[in-house]
Order: sequence, then C-alpha cells, then structure tokens
Amino acid sequence: MSADDLLAPLDLAFWNIESPEHPMHLGALGVFGAQSPTAGAHAADLLAARAAAVPGLRMRIRDVWRPFDPVLPLDLRRPLALGGAVRESDPDFDPHRHVLLHAPTADFQTAAGRLMERPLERDRPPWEAHVLPGEDGLSFAVLFKFHHALADGLRALTLAAAVLDPMDLPAPRPRPAEPARGLIPDVRRLPGLLRGAVSDVGRALDIGASVAVSRLGVRSTPALAAAPTGTRRTAGVVLDLDDVHRVRKVVGGTVNDVLIAVVAGALRSWLDERGDGSEGVRPRALIPVSKRRPRTAHPQGNRLSGYLIRLPVDDPDPLGRLAQVRTAMDANKDAGPGRGAGAVALLADHVPALGHRLGGPLVSQAARLWFDILVTSVPLPSLGLRLGGNPVTEVFPYAPLARGQSLAVAVSTYRGRVHYGLVADGEAVPDLDRFAQALITEVETLITACGS
Repeated sequence: MSADDLLAPLDLAFWNIESPEHPMHLGALGVFGAQSPTAGAHAADLLAARAAAVPGLRMRIRDVWRPFDPVLPLDLRRPLALGGAVRESDPDFDPHRHVLLHAPTADFQTAAGRLMERPLERDRPPWEAHVLPGEDGLSFAVLFKFHHALADGLRALTLAAAVLDPMDLPAPRPRPAEPARGLIPDVRRLPGLLRGAVSDVGRALDIGASVAVSRLGVRSTPALAAAPTGTRRTAGVVLDLDDVHRVRKVVGGTVNDVLIAVVAGALRSWLDERGDGSEGVRPRALIPVSKRRPRTAHPQGNRLSGYLIRLPVDDPDPLGRLAQVRTAMDANKDAGPGRGAGAVALLADHVPALGHRLGGPLVSQAARLWFDILVTSVPLPSLGLRLGGNPVTEVFPYAPLARGQSLAVAVSTYRGRVHYGLVADGEAVPDLDRFAQALITEVETLITACGS
C-alpha cells in the first residue's frame, strides 16, 4: 500500500457525510444514437468487458482504524489514518455487477431520476453504469454513477472515457516524482513546513470569517430547501452555445458568467410562476472550482475548492442580473479559489480522519447553512464520444444533492451545445420540468435584451 492509497481528507469527508436519503454520487446521462435495436445490449457487453481492464474502476474503499500504517511514510501535513479509509483493488471485482442492462424505456430522464435515488454499495467499487435502451430502437442511454469519494468531475470523466470508444487525446503530462520520505522528516524542511502550517491557519481563519459574513443579509427561498425524502427527479435542457456567445459578445464576461446568470433568471421566473415570489431573494450559489489540471495525470480523488456568489434573483433586469454575476465572479477570481466562503472544502485538510468519521453527520446538515444551491460546470472533450460506434448526441451531468437542499444544477458544453443537468428532491420539486423550461426562456430573454 502506498501513501496515495489513503483517502485525502476531502474524499473522506464525502464518504462520511453520505446517508440513505442523500447519496454522495455524481452522475452523467449520455444519450446515444443507436445503429440497431440491439445497440443497447451490445453497449452493456462492451462496458463490462472494458471496465475489467480499467484499474481505477476496480478500486473499493476500506476503513482504516490504526493510528498510522507502518508501510506509509510519516508526513506531518497528512492527518493520521485513525478512522480514515484507503483505496484498494477489489480481488472479487465483477464488472457485471456494476454494468446493468435495463428494460426499454420511453423516458430516459424519469428512469435516471429513480436510479439516482439509489446509494451505491459501499462494500465494493463505488460506481455503476446503467444501460437504458430506448423503446423506439433508435437510441439508448447510459447513466454513469461515481461516488464523490472516488472521483470529482474531471476524474469521473476520465474513468467514463476509459470504457467508451478510444479517442485520440493528448497524453497527460506526468507529475514530477517526489523524493522518498523517511519516517522522520528532513529537519531542513521543518521551517518550510511550519511556515506552511501558519499560512494554512491564516487561510482557515479567513475562510471561516468569510462564511460568517456570507450569512449576513441573506434571503433565500423555501423552494430551495427540503426535508430529506430520499426521492430524486432529474431533467435535462439543451441550449445552442452560439446563443450564449451572442450574449457574451454584447455584454462581455465569460460563457460561464452567462450560464450562471441564466440560472438566476430561471429561478426568478420559476419562483414567481409557482407563487413563491422572487422579491428580495438572493440565494447563495456554490460554484465548485477544480484544482485538477485536465491534461495532467493527477492521483485519484477530489481536487476542489469553490466560489460563493449571491444570485441576483430579485433583479427584474436580465442584463442587470448578468452584470452582477460577472462582477461577483470577477471578484472571486481576483481573490483566488484558496480563500473566501466558497473555499470551505479546503478546510477538510485540517480535520483529522477520525474527525471526519465522527463529524460527518453534523457536517452534512451544515451544508444548508453554507450555500443554498449548487451550480457546477463539468468540462467535456470537444471530440465526439462514441460507444460501440454509436455517437453521443446529448450528455447531462448530475451533481449530488446536499442535505436540506432541493435543487442542484450541473452544466456541460459539448459539440456546440450547452447541456444543463438538473437534480431535485422528487417531493419538494414536482415541477422540475417548469424550471427546465425557464432556463430555455431566460436565454431567449437575454438575447432579446441584447438586441441580438
């Protein structure tokens, strides 16, 4: 066992905050054009055969209760393993238990919602691929589920791509090898380690203060809060990326700024339509930021921080909403992803492993105090994805739903189109399709406001 087998603190946090009502897995629903009515069944066979050859898909998570493992070198920056967990290859790995072929369906999103409800089995590698043949015989879908302790968005994409048809991607840049560490750290490195520790404490205090300030003057909406029911509903929206660029070219900013502003405007319309009202509503949106370089061969697990912004749902002017989002995102970027209220995930590094295990339930309930809605972006390759020669026509990312929250939004751009993947508590948001339609309408509203 190597040092990299020990779960990083953030991975361990995701592993321990999970509950039956709030499974902590990511999802992605890929819709494929079928070349034959049996394409779905053939795809399931391909996925199982290829999964057996992917080491990352054989990894299960096992608890560790020893204060430290004699095989692991001592590292003052790494929390003790007591109460932690390690990744290890499952000697009984059977890909057919992870790749499941379902009966034909006419509604991929409804089927995906039911499957997203189910927690992954924790005693074997925590991932699944559900193949959903279309009733029309002209399409099929694959729902990938990866536990957040196994992978963040970019790592999940890498694992999924490994079982799709091969693509001609640039080789990842290897990380420079780190010198071997002994049981006792080099005394010459102690001043640097101490300076780093002091800097980490300062950053932790800064993040904590920012979280406290972020609570001041916040008015969210009951529509974004929910008692846990364990139910899930999903929906997908496809937009033309050219429409987003038309708005961006008129008002400036980034594509991501526009996509976040679209969420703010859609929330406004949705709240007003359902009678909850948008006046004074400025919910806090957590915007995860990956610290993983897409083309670099990083270790497994999560490399995440985040930005926190208040969505200007109460502003009736669509261009005013976009301007406020752009200003907030620029301020976050100037400060960097290592500080501010959105960087709470980085505090996981300062909690011992046993603290994650004992405090997991408490932390899961605190998410509602930190942010009101998750809006995350998952990058996809510009090259066409295929499985068994069948092309991906749509791909909808799904984010985990935090305890006490009713809605999470994930977005990806793929081959000239924007795909919003929506996950909601099935009982708290029975009208998720109306919010999906509001996203489409908001883009049209922005285009009109821009005079395009």
